[in-house]
Amino acid sequence: MRAIWSGEITFGLVNVPVKLYGATRSHDLSFHQVHDEDQGRIRYQRTCEVCGREIDYEHIDKAYDDGDKTVVLTDEELEELPAEDNDEIDVVQFVPDEQVDPILLGTSYFLEPVGRSSKAYVLLRRTLEDTERTAIVTFTLRTKTRLGVLRVHEDLLALQTLRWPTDLKDVDFGPSKTTISAKELTMSASLVEQFSGDFDPEQFTDEYQEQLRELVEAKLDEGDSVDTDATFGKDGSADDGDDGDGGGKVISLMDALERSVQKRRGSGSSSGDAKAAQATKGSKSSNSSNSSKKADGAKKTGSSKKAGGAKKSSGSKQASGAKKSGGSKKSGASTKSGSSTKSGSTKKSA
Repeated sequence: MRAIWSGEITFGLVNVPVKLYGATRSHDLSFHQVHDEDQGRIRYQRTCEVCGREIDYEHIDKAYDDGDKTVVLTDEELEELPAEDNDEIDVVQFVPDEQVDPILLGTSYFLEPVGRSSKAYVLLRRTLEDTERTAIVTFTLRTKTRLGVLRVHEDLLALQTLRWPTDLKDVDFGPSKTTISAKELTMSASLVEQFSGDFDPEQFTDEYQEQLRELVEAKLDEGDSVDTDATFGKDGSADDGDDGDGGGKVISLMDALERSVQKRRGSGSSSGDAKAAQATKGSKSSNSSNSSKKADGAKKTGSSKKAGGAKKSSGSKQASGAKKSGGSKKSGASTKSGSSTKSGSTKKSA
C-alpha cells in the first residue's frame, strides 16, 4: 500500500507525524465503451471548441464560468496559493462523537504513525477513545483545503473528510402533518425488535456485482470475447503511437477487419502480402474481388460472434432480434467495405 500524503497531526504543542492511506476501494467492475459493429474502442478527446484541435494536457488551464464572463487561472497562479504547501492536519476542536452528523461524512483514510516511537500517536488514539470524543480538523489534500474528523478505528486513527456546511442543499419539502397513535408506535417498535441485531458488515454482499462477474466469466469461458489489442485498431498496442492513423482517431471498418484477420493468421502470412500488392494496382476487378472476400470474412466473423451471443440469450425473441440486427449490420458492413476500397483505389490512381 502506497501513502498518498505525509505530514503531522498538530494540536497545541503536540505534533504527531503520520502518513495517509486510502481506506476504501471500489469493488465495481469498470467498463469502457466500444463500437457495437466492430468492437473498436471509443475514445474521448480533449478538443478545443475555438480552433477545433486536440489539446495536450500541458496546454490546458483551469477556468471559472460565472455565466457572462470566464476567468482563466494558470498553473503558476494556483501554485502561489498558500494552501498548496500545507502539510499539517490541524485539530481545531474536540466534540462528542454523537454531534457529528453522518450526512456530512465523506472519504475515509487510515493514518500510519511515522518514526521510531509511536507514543504520541497511541496517546491521541487512547484519549479520543476514553473521552468518547471526535477531533474536528482542517487539512490540505490535492491542493484543496478540507474539513475532516479524526476517529478511532480499531488500533488506528482514521481521518474522514467532512462536507462544508454550504455543501448541503436547502430543501423545500417535508412530511405533511399527521397524527401517530400509541398503538401504531407500539406495533412499529415490535417490528423493529424482530429485525434487531448486532451489525456485521460481512453478512452483506453486492448481489448485482457478483452476478455481473459471473456473467463476464461465463462469456470468457465460452469464448465469447474479442482480442483486446484488436479493439484499439492497431496491432498489439493500446497506446497512442506514431501510427499513420493517429491515436484515438476513427478508422474504417474495413481497416479494423483487415488488421484483425492478419493478426489471427499470424505475422508470416504470405496471402496477406499478395492481397496488399494487388490493391496497389488500382484495377476495378481486383478491388471488387478483394472487397467481396473481405466482406465475406466480415460476415463470417460477425455471424460467429452473434451466434454465440444468441445461444446465451434465454428468450427466443432476443435471438430473433439479434438475427435481424445482425443482418442489417452485415449488409451495412459490406457496403462500407466496398466504398472504402473504391475510394482508396481512386486516391492511388490519382
